[in-house]
Amino acid sequence: MDRPAYIIDGLQYSNWSERVFRQLREGGVDAVHVTICYHENFRETVANIEAFNRWFERFPELIRPARSASDIRAAKREGRTAIVFGLQNCSPIEDDIGLVEILHQLGVRFMQLTYNNQSLLATGCYEAEDTGITRMGRQVIREMNRVGLTVDMSHSAERSTLEAIEFSERPIAITHANPSFWHDGLRNKSDTVLKALAESGGMLGFSLYPHHLKNKSDCTLASFCEMVARTAELIGAEQIGIGSDLCLDHPDTVVEWMRNGRWTKDVDYGEGSAAAAGFPPQPDWFRDNRDFMTIARGLVKAGFSETEMAGIMGGNWLAFYAHAFEPAAALHAEPARKSHAG
Repeated sequence: MDRPAYIIDGLQYSNWSERVFRQLREGGVDAVHVTICYHENFRETVANIEAFNRWFERFPELIRPARSASDIRAAKREGRTAIVFGLQNCSPIEDDIGLVEILHQLGVRFMQLTYNNQSLLATGCYEAEDTGITRMGRQVIREMNRVGLTVDMSHSAERSTLEAIEFSERPIAITHANPSFWHDGLRNKSDTVLKALAESGGMLGFSLYPHHLKNKSDCTLASFCEMVARTAELIGAEQIGIGSDLCLDHPDTVVEWMRNGRWTKDVDYGEGSAAAAGFPPQPDWFRDNRDFMTIARGLVKAGFSETEMAGIMGGNWLAFYAHAFEPAAALHAEPARKSHAG
C-alpha cells in the first residue's frame, strides 16, 4: 500500500509542545487545523495566536503557519507540518462583524458559529430549542464568505446547520463529528445534514474523540472504518476526511474550560457522566499523531481503493482548502459549490 500524498487532520486541540510537534512529524502529518479558541474573546484569542507565533520561531524545522493550500503544499516539500488556525466558537468576534476580516488577516481560516450553546449567530447542539441562524448570523456568514473564513458547524444543532449550508454561498465544513446513524452522540450528524453538506460541496471530518465513537474508547479500527464506508455509500468518498479532535497532553481540568467556559457557575459534563468528565483514553489503535497510517491501512482493508483512501486521509481536505481559504474576489468565475439537488 502506498503512503497517501497528504495526511491532513481537520481538527485538534492538543496541549502544544515540542513533543507533540515531533509526533506530528513522526506521523507524517502534513497539516493540522488547530483550535485557538473555545470561549476566548478577541484579545485573548490574539494572545493564543501570539503563543503560536513563538512556537513557529522556536521550532521552524517542525512547523510553519499556513493560510492557503499552497502553504500546505510548501510545508510538505519542506518536511514541516502546516498549522491552520480555527475557532470553535464565535466569541472572538464579540458583537463586531468587522472582526471577521481582522481574524482572517491574522491567519484564522475556520470559525464555528456556535460551540454547544446558543450564540449570537446560531444554536448549539446542547440547546433544547433550535431557532436557526440569527439575523447577525446571516450577516456574519456573508462576511465570512467574502473574506474566505470557513463556516464550521461541528457543534451546532440541526436546523442551524441546515440553514448555514443553505445560506452560505460557499461550502461549509463539519470538521469533527460523526454520523448519528452509527452513534447517536449529541453533535453527531443526521443523514439529512450529511446529504445537504455533500450536495453543497462541503466537507465532513470524522472524529476520533471517544465520546463520539461507538463503544467509546473500546471502538475498534474495523468499526470506525465501517462507519466511514457507510458514510461514503451515503454521500460519496470525495467530501469526507479525518477531523480527529485529538486533545493530547491536557489535564482533565481543561475539560471544565471546554464545557463551562465562563457562562455557568455549575458543572456542565456534556457528553459523558460526572464520573467520566475528564478526557477518556484514545482507542489503542489511534493514540496520537503517529497512528494516522493505521487508519489508512484500515480504510484499504475496509474496501476503499488507494485513491479513495488518499483522499480521505488528506487529499479531500487539501482540495477543499484551495477554494475555501481564498477571498471571494480571488476565486475563478466558476462556482465553488454544487447547486442543491431539486
